Amino acid sequence: MDHRSGFVNILGNPNVGKSTLMNALVGERLSIITSKAQTTRHRIMGIVNGDNFQIIYSDTPGIIKPNYKLQESMMKFVKTAFIDADIIMYVTDVVEKYDKNDDYIERLKNTDIPVLLVINKVDLIQQPGLEKLVGTWQSILPGAVIIPTSAKLKFNTEVLFDKILEFLPPGPEYYPKDTLTDKSERFFVAEIIREKIFMHYRKEIPYSVEIEVESFKEEENITRIRAIIYVLRDTQKGIIIGHQGKMLKKTGTAARLDIEKFLDKKVYLELFVKVNKDWRDKSKQLKNFGY
Repeated sequence: MDHRSGFVNILGNPNVGKSTLMNALVGERLSIITSKAQTTRHRIMGIVNGDNFQIIYSDTPGIIKPNYKLQESMMKFVKTAFIDADIIMYVTDVVEKYDKNDDYIERLKNTDIPVLLVINKVDLIQQPGLEKLVGTWQSILPGAVIIPTSAKLKFNTEVLFDKILEFLPPGPEYYPKDTLTDKSERFFVAEIIREKIFMHYRKEIPYSVEIEVESFKEEENITRIRAIIYVLRDTQKGIIIGHQGKMLKKTGTAARLDIEKFLDKKVYLELFVKVNKDWRDKSKQLKNFGY
């Protein structure tokens, strides 16, 4: 039996639903999802296996113009996604302007890699408007296969999956068949904590935060986790902790419940807040955080 395999790299602007789409295709919640832009910072792989295929999805940060070194590192993940893809999945939605990333669109026009253009959030538009939008994208990227979807409602995700299988080249198993992702449990614990910060805090706070899982001790009946929330300034530390520690406790409780679901085990979570000035612009610090 012939075996097919390949890397399906997901690109697009912030907030178009790339992470929601990958989670729907993988069937697991690997990338954190919030209504705020720039939630995804790393390149996260989700692996789907069948008897005769292996699809390695790769969720990347939303395309932005970098303002500091952290964002420069995030955009490196996007650039490498163009290099090692067997299939490029460019995700847009029904509300964003189609000329937002002219340089990336130009690269998609000139690539020899199969391009699937996914128009997400079609539940927010009427059929005539969608048909017009599809026509516009067909004129911009005539070589792409256009698939309207709603990742949130899982509408047309099966059609998208079948098209991916159709384009998947012959190849070996790159990962063991029981592998779901390339990331560790520690990574996902940190992501869950960061997601709760995106949900519970406003303005610049979520974008100023990084999480380090300092210890991860698995015992017979419980996993004990100690994590540090790094912020840029003392004032942000106060906001994270909140009056009498209430905000930090709220965030910790929400994170612990999700971590217990993820690990399928009782968890004792300790959170600490430390100031690490300008960590977003320190190359050594960014490397330590995995960027």
